[in-house]
Amino acid sequence: MAVRDPYSVLGVARSASQGDVKKAYHKLAKELHPDHNPNDPKVAERFKEVSAAYDIVGDPEKRGKFDRGEIDANGQPRTTGFGGGFGGGSGRGGFGGGTGRAGTRGPFGGGSGGTGSGPFGKGFGQEAGEDFLDEIFNTMRRGRAGAGAGAGAGAGAGAGRGPSPQRGADRHYTIQIGFVDAARGCKRRVTMPNGKLLDVSIPPGVADGQPIRLKGQGEAGLLGGAAGDAIIEVKVDPHDFFTRQGDDVHVDLPIGLDEAVLGAKIAVPTVDGMVAVTVPKGTSSGTQLRLKGRGMPKAGSMDHRGDQYIRLKIVLPDKPDPALEKAIEGWAKSNRQDVRARFKLD
Repeated sequence: MAVRDPYSVLGVARSASQGDVKKAYHKLAKELHPDHNPNDPKVAERFKEVSAAYDIVGDPEKRGKFDRGEIDANGQPRTTGFGGGFGGGSGRGGFGGGTGRAGTRGPFGGGSGGTGSGPFGKGFGQEAGEDFLDEIFNTMRRGRAGAGAGAGAGAGAGAGRGPSPQRGADRHYTIQIGFVDAARGCKRRVTMPNGKLLDVSIPPGVADGQPIRLKGQGEAGLLGGAAGDAIIEVKVDPHDFFTRQGDDVHVDLPIGLDEAVLGAKIAVPTVDGMVAVTVPKGTSSGTQLRLKGRGMPKAGSMDHRGDQYIRLKIVLPDKPDPALEKAIEGWAKSNRQDVRARFKLD
């Protein structure tokens, strides 16, 4: 698929860092994703163009080749013109024999100086009975780029190989999922540049920014080369109260003064759902409880998981409560203790 200059497509300068290129791509991919713009062929075409552009400049190696002019905006090698002329200076034309200047070579092998044969055997001006087309086909079947005569009448050989198979380009995509989906694993659908729909299985415990490689789902190879891969970058949305630290999940959980003083059994959220947890009597604010094996799955397996940590925070009533105040005043007269004794300076 032909694309415009990749930098223009992504709206970044040629001097932009890889980080800036990535940010620009993520922003455009999110705005233009076909899942957010159903039945809009113009947006779908623009999404394909952005994906193709990022495939070039989002890969440091390909970006370097593109900047040096080694590949074009499709990621294909740029063709180069033939060096020299089609044969010698004076005499018969390019493909035939002729008298060439010393040091001059034609593109298909012609000799250096002297009088000799053209690239595919005899020249156009040789006697009848020589079949020029047969010479071409025989030469192609032998895999040679051409054979020409050397200095004098002796025939020199110039061998070349045909183009080798080329692996297809990789395609890059971004998938946005929720925190709980990342913990449990999920499936999402990606629309390929050619309109093909690809279902992607996201393993449980996937981390923000983690790539998933799908072999053979990129661009088709050339000349029998292997297809490229589809590389899916998973972006995990932040959660309202869960946070992740490695494979562990943390949550700050409010409790009432009565629950802290008297103890209670409370419902606690986990990535698997609600579970019952006992708050011991006399619990202080900041106390941390641990739920073993309730964190993120390790290496995509629900059999091996991190833990969940619950930090309890005592929350007082929104409005002053006279009855509570009176009870605390009575308690404080006979039970007050210096809870900040260790914080005093000498």
